[in-house]
Amino acid sequence: MDTTLALVLVLAPFIGFLLNVFFGKAMGKTLSGTIGTLSVVVSFVVTLVFFMQLMQTNKPIVISLFDWIQISNFKVDFGFLLDQLSLLWLLFVTGIGSLIHLYSISYMHDDEKMHTFFAYLNLFVFFMITLVVGSNLLVMFIGWEGVGLCSYLLIGFWYKNQEYNDAAKKAFIMNRIGDLGLLIGIFILGAAFSTLDFTSLKSALASSNVNPNWIMIAALALFIGACGKSAQIPLYTWLPDAMAGPTPVSALIHAATMVTAGIFMVTRLNFLFDLTPLVQNIIAIVGAVTALVAATIGLVQNDIKKVLAYSTVSQLGLMFLALGLGAYEVAVFHVITHAFFKACLFLGSGSVIHALHGEQDMRNMGGLKKAMPITFWTMLISSLAIAGVFPFAGFWSKDEILMVAFEHNKVLWVVGSVASILTAFYMFRLMYLTFFKEFRGTEEQKHHLHESPGLITFPLIVLGTLAAVGGLINLPGSTWLHHYLSPLFSKAAEEHAFGSTEYMLMGIALVGAFVGIGIAYSKYIKQNNVPEEDAKITGLAKVLYNKYYVDEFYETLFVKPINALSRFFRDYIETAVSGFIFGLGKVTLELGSQGRKLHNGNTGFYLFAFVLGVIGMISYLFLAQ
Repeated sequence: MDTTLALVLVLAPFIGFLLNVFFGKAMGKTLSGTIGTLSVVVSFVVTLVFFMQLMQTNKPIVISLFDWIQISNFKVDFGFLLDQLSLLWLLFVTGIGSLIHLYSISYMHDDEKMHTFFAYLNLFVFFMITLVVGSNLLVMFIGWEGVGLCSYLLIGFWYKNQEYNDAAKKAFIMNRIGDLGLLIGIFILGAAFSTLDFTSLKSALASSNVNPNWIMIAALALFIGACGKSAQIPLYTWLPDAMAGPTPVSALIHAATMVTAGIFMVTRLNFLFDLTPLVQNIIAIVGAVTALVAATIGLVQNDIKKVLAYSTVSQLGLMFLALGLGAYEVAVFHVITHAFFKACLFLGSGSVIHALHGEQDMRNMGGLKKAMPITFWTMLISSLAIAGVFPFAGFWSKDEILMVAFEHNKVLWVVGSVASILTAFYMFRLMYLTFFKEFRGTEEQKHHLHESPGLITFPLIVLGTLAAVGGLINLPGSTWLHHYLSPLFSKAAEEHAFGSTEYMLMGIALVGAFVGIGIAYSKYIKQNNVPEEDAKITGLAKVLYNKYYVDEFYETLFVKPINALSRFFRDYIETAVSGFIFGLGKVTLELGSQGRKLHNGNTGFYLFAFVLGVIGMISYLFLAQ
């Protein structure tokens, strides 16, 4: 029974993908979208069944479908592991995924390739489920690569725009760089322990005499893979460019699926990373620096989706900060709350873009509060959540991260706190520029302003509600999530005993959030400032607006030299090799051409040649004696 249900859980989105690929165009847009949405809803329902079963039995469900690879003493099964971590992840992957699919029915209805879009979305969810439920690193790797492929397909969905194609290629290539690290880590673990099964690895590491340096190298390589997938420095620049895809894609990638894969993998292998304190320190530092750098870039972006993209990079940095400090359950808590408010923010931005017929520049918005009340209120709740305002979901999860940082490393706490204050500023900069004051768009846009249809606003209401109350799963003194995840961790997670220090830290975090919001209010409401045109941006703002010129640096350091090298091979090496090969062909053709002249059909010539041949043979035989 469990095996059948598990197969339904995994394969339902894949069946939706197949139906839309082969029959989507014939079915029509509404039916295509409905089938795509229902396939993910089925996976969500099955996830709920397994979740309730786990809550009753408290025993993970392990399913081995078949022996996959067996070489000497190395063996890998194709199997599923449904434990506390995977089922928790599946709840928001399939739950939020269902809402995004439902939203897409209306959002993408005017697109002529809507059935293809839903096929790609279904395939994306299928691979993410595979990644989460895999019982070993190889099954996880199938899903890992699959979501990379689907991100390429979805980011470049509007492929007639060359910029979108370039963004898709950038995401694909940068993820391949990270995936090389992941593969190296997998190879090291497979060679050292003759297994890639998570349960077996945990036991093997506990009793192994393997050189600690190899374990450290494996952990570092795996973290490089996580940096690529979860957009950490230096492999983060693909994620803001991923905004080229339709807005539902942005919500799916940023909130529920692909970018959370790195956090999932590190949490799943917590027993490995606990043995490598140096790698954990690297993770914490990279996370903190990423959070701060991305937050500073987000301060001056004017594209509504780019602001949200950099906020995702920043929030992921905070999650890695928690992972690096060993607070895995705190990182997971922020993953969950972030999934709620970030999905709502992206879908809300899509609602705004939909109402403004594709406009994404906040300088051309404003005054949408009255025309789009549902979009406004849900985005306001989610902005309060991400800013860390009490009592919304983000307050509890972000505050836990900062508390852990304060306990372990005061410098990282300061960095995380500054990033959080900046988050509050740029999120309310977005809200004030989008929804307040007078409308700054065209008269035609103003005439057609309206709230989005029900299929768009319903997911916003659900996600806005979750952004408001999602913190209830791990409130201080009632830490359900902490106890739920505790069987997964080799080291007992610390529970915060709230005292004066903890309340002081909560107060500082809350004051910081209000400071950020207050500065944004002063600048964009009281002073009624509107960001300048791109050409007029100067100084530090220009550096931030151009994202510290990191893309230009990569272009100079990597892209241009590789292009020059490829041109050298094309123009010289390939030309020389081709010339040599074609030269051999020409020599052969010339010899053949000369040989053909002997076959001229003249009988007298043939007799003459025959006589010469006989004389030659007789001469050879005579001389040989």
